Amino acid sequence: MASEVSRPPAPGPGESTVTTAVPARLDRLPWSRWHWMIVIGLGTVWILDGLEVTIVGNVAGRIAEDGSGLDITAAQITGVAAALYVAGACSGALFFGWLTDRYGRKRLFMVTLVVYLAATAMTALSFESWWFFLFRFLTGFGIGGEYAAINSAIDELIPSHYRGRVDLIINGSYWLGAIGGSLLSIVMLDTDIFPKDLGWRLSFALGVVLGLVILLVRRHVPESPRWQFIHGRGEEAEELVGSVEKEIEEEKGVRLPPPDREITIHQRKSIGFGLIAKTVFHTYPRRAVLGLSLFIGQAFLYNAITFGFGTILITFFDVPTGSTGYYFAVIAAGNFMGPLLLGKLFDTVGRRIMISSTYLLSGILLFGTAWLFDRGSLSATTLTACWCVVLFFASAGASSAYLTVSEIFPMETRAMAIAFFYALGTAAGGISGPLIFAELTESGVVGDTVLAFQIGAGLMCAAGLVAAFLAVNAERRSLEDIAEPLSTARSASPADR
Repeated sequence: MASEVSRPPAPGPGESTVTTAVPARLDRLPWSRWHWMIVIGLGTVWILDGLEVTIVGNVAGRIAEDGSGLDITAAQITGVAAALYVAGACSGALFFGWLTDRYGRKRLFMVTLVVYLAATAMTALSFESWWFFLFRFLTGFGIGGEYAAINSAIDELIPSHYRGRVDLIINGSYWLGAIGGSLLSIVMLDTDIFPKDLGWRLSFALGVVLGLVILLVRRHVPESPRWQFIHGRGEEAEELVGSVEKEIEEEKGVRLPPPDREITIHQRKSIGFGLIAKTVFHTYPRRAVLGLSLFIGQAFLYNAITFGFGTILITFFDVPTGSTGYYFAVIAAGNFMGPLLLGKLFDTVGRRIMISSTYLLSGILLFGTAWLFDRGSLSATTLTACWCVVLFFASAGASSAYLTVSEIFPMETRAMAIAFFYALGTAAGGISGPLIFAELTESGVVGDTVLAFQIGAGLMCAAGLVAAFLAVNAERRSLEDIAEPLSTARSASPADR
């Protein structure tokens, strides 16, 4: 079923109609040092996020011990605090996503990082459980805004031939931080080095230091030229792209070919929320179902089950609290290798095949893991090996969820679309999940944990089937070709493919 985009109103006072080749000029650029600067400036924050979330999971047992400086239980950390972190992320995604579409990508990805760093620093100073809960929520509030602002900027700055693999690898870099967090927690939990009430605080403080370094690097990442030319800053967009072209021509020693297309748009200062909602749900209903399915599936798998992996090791295999980091580092490595090795295939083999297959494979493999766990055939080592294989595929699929919703809706709605699907999908799997599965995995009953595995596996398989039918063939295509901007002044409306 195809729906047509509502014809945008004629430009109002202070607005004008312009013709530009900026999108085509950006998409034809060869890979360069400039693109590496974007990847480093925007992608490194996921490493920081992975570092902090993993540290929280691994030090939960230590914080819950007497003498840690906090009167809190491990279940409250992996359940209540985790749910509040995700609730904050959902709220932050919606709030900052709206601001990102209105005020620009760069301004907001600077603001969200500052919020994230300040809240993390305050977490390190926790003296009561309510303080810890409050600043876990605010830390999530900042990181939720990061998801919307950064994924928008990545897709709008990276050439179409590389967009899939770059987006997947950047989102997958979260797991580099998880590896670091796992290994760091081993050191921080060693009471021969740090007292019980200090080691976990220094873990958060280290995250703040790394974040400040990222903040300095990110200052050099430019605003999205695509956002600029739609919001009445066309001259700035042309100047920015021109300077990038000159820099790349000098680096490569060749002249760039002329752009192959232009686009004519009505410049406007802002887009009404009503038009955004109508576009996402009325014009592209099947894409909306696709985005929601992908996010709910991966949210349950990760927020509800994976981040409770340390508790499972302690409860069923008597792994010491201070040693869970070794096991988590292994599955984090599997998570990172998935997007790294499979990312290119999303640009060559195609989105539909790769998204559906990674979701289905991870779900089927997790069903197999649940069966082996139920039979008592697994040890801590073999369970970790099974999870590593499952998450190799699941991580590529989960990263493709962010890629999907950031490229299949019109540019004016991009950040808000990412925010909405992230918030709704993650709320379903990331808030209810930890609260439900914390009890299942801590009960000590094998059947309860098997049920948790099976729910996650079933949702991943269901999302994979949805993708097999509804995924958009967006590989190597311009964003404006995948979803025509609402501000386009002259062209046929696209079909909801």
